[in-house]
Amino acid sequence: MKIMVAGSGGWGTALAILLLHNGHEVTLWSYCAEESEQLAQTLKNPFLPGVELPQELRFTSDAAQARDKDMIVFATPSFAVRSTAKTFAQHLPENAVLVSVTKGIEDGTGCRMSELVAQETGRSVVALSGPSHAEEVSRGIPTGVVAACADKQLAERVQTAFMCERLRVYTCPDIVGVELGAAHKNVIALCAGVCDGMGYGDNTKALLMTRGLAEVARLGMALGAKRETFAGLAGVGDLIVTCTSMHSRNRRAGILIGQGYGVQEAMREVGAVVEGYYAAKAAHELAKKHGVEMPITEAAYRVLYENCDPREEINQLMLRQKTCEVEGAEWAR
Repeated sequence: MKIMVAGSGGWGTALAILLLHNGHEVTLWSYCAEESEQLAQTLKNPFLPGVELPQELRFTSDAAQARDKDMIVFATPSFAVRSTAKTFAQHLPENAVLVSVTKGIEDGTGCRMSELVAQETGRSVVALSGPSHAEEVSRGIPTGVVAACADKQLAERVQTAFMCERLRVYTCPDIVGVELGAAHKNVIALCAGVCDGMGYGDNTKALLMTRGLAEVARLGMALGAKRETFAGLAGVGDLIVTCTSMHSRNRRAGILIGQGYGVQEAMREVGAVVEGYYAAKAAHELAKKHGVEMPITEAAYRVLYENCDPREEINQLMLRQKTCEVEGAEWAR
């Protein structure tokens, strides 16, 4: 296949390397012509230190080169997905498969990333997601992800294009659940980092991750997702890897906040997009709109946007009204 990856950050570049390994002709698109030229000249991406880019990889900043491609993979940061899809819309071949690999929710609309691409292009879109650090995928470390789409044939085409000995790809019809799990885990990872930065232990992180997963499952079901999706790779799998690894920008930003950095200062220190910051606001708005209780997300929102004290927010979470862990549980007596 002829494939274009739109977005030359760490994740887009890692997937371009993998797709090239799978025998496809791959072009990596950059928004900035200067960046594209630098990648072509150095065969290095600063987001993937120590990784040599293959000489066979093609580079461009011209979206018109998508006109002969069989597949377009949208891999920009969440804030740029809509504008990128709009840029590419006029250049898409009729039968090209569109894939969204960005994790996030659009601020103001609550739209998932595949929805943005679909709105701007008028096409069906497959979401590819799961516990997948770019740093590890670029080095061929075994990884598992999910190709989600209501159209089974489209999901299976993406599965075939990406799957190999270093990347196992499952299919799933629940694109809502897959994308919500992918976006919300960044919020919980940021919170996990805050707890790490304040010196809390493994018990706290396990509590946070488990109840955070329960929150996003509630939101997902309100939006039509299946609860079981959140027990899979795009739910608990992505949550584990993002909350426990120093590869995670969200966790690293959270650690700094927990150590006393201001929110904006922490994100500048990380030096790359901290998706959990934007997802916290979007999830907060979705929860209000649909009447879903998300106490951890609300606490994250207050810390990130209202300058509230993280330690006090954790105290308030611990002292919430008593409840049963399993919603709707039936007791024998």
